[in-house]
Amino acid sequence: MAVSKKTALAFKSYQNQAQVLVKTYLLADAFMPYTFVLGGMFASKMVYDLTQLISTFYFRTYAGLTKIQRIEWNNRGMSSVHAIFITTMSLYFVFWSDLYSDQYTAGPVTFRSSPLSTFALGASVGYFLSDLGMIFWLYPALGGLEYVVHHTLSAIAVAYAMFTGEGQLYTFMVLISELTTPEINLRWYLDTAGLKKSNAYLINGVVIFFAWMVARILLFIYMFYHVYLHYNQVIQMHPIGIFLVFTVPSVLGAMNLMWFGKIVKGMMKTLAKRQ
Repeated sequence: MAVSKKTALAFKSYQNQAQVLVKTYLLADAFMPYTFVLGGMFASKMVYDLTQLISTFYFRTYAGLTKIQRIEWNNRGMSSVHAIFITTMSLYFVFWSDLYSDQYTAGPVTFRSSPLSTFALGASVGYFLSDLGMIFWLYPALGGLEYVVHHTLSAIAVAYAMFTGEGQLYTFMVLISELTTPEINLRWYLDTAGLKKSNAYLINGVVIFFAWMVARILLFIYMFYHVYLHYNQVIQMHPIGIFLVFTVPSVLGAMNLMWFGKIVKGMMKTLAKRQ
């Protein structure tokens, strides 16, 4: 009984020390963003491993893939989960939350943030860093220069909004474009599984066309219109923030238009073959 009581007291002491450590460092306001980023990286790794585990048992195509194809298969599972998460959070903050509403009188919209918005952005930064690391490590197997540019700009802009609290609304508007990622990944999965001539591949291509047009073309136009309407609030930001608000969406928008042209050509080619 004495040993048992001593062990219990020691365990209680370690538990209290762990709680102090978490409250003092991991959950302290100054360290919260770093905790969210690390959490996003950990979650990305976990989803990557789960994708590998599930695919091994439930997808016969997976066993016949090469090593690099399996890595890309798992990587696309990771990016799809992140896309679903950040798109859901972004849609909530942009269209349903009162945090960035014009009726909300808590200062300029460009300086508003919350613990939940910071958490969402931190998790996204963790994903972008994880994916960017894999792209560099296996370059160019998982993507060429355009992927490096896209992920680098995204990581910088999202990290800035997370750490400073500036321009989070516009960051979420741009992140809604991740809506198209699961469809793009599904296209790759169907192609890899030898289902390029299936109806599912054709329907998915049509979905990509409309989703891309809405999330990566029209929504970007709306974002710049919103910046125009709130220009007096935008220019109150730090010069770095102002630069990012105008530069990153412009570059990504130009890339979206370039990719959209390829999507249109591919869809027209596929429809022509079907006819």
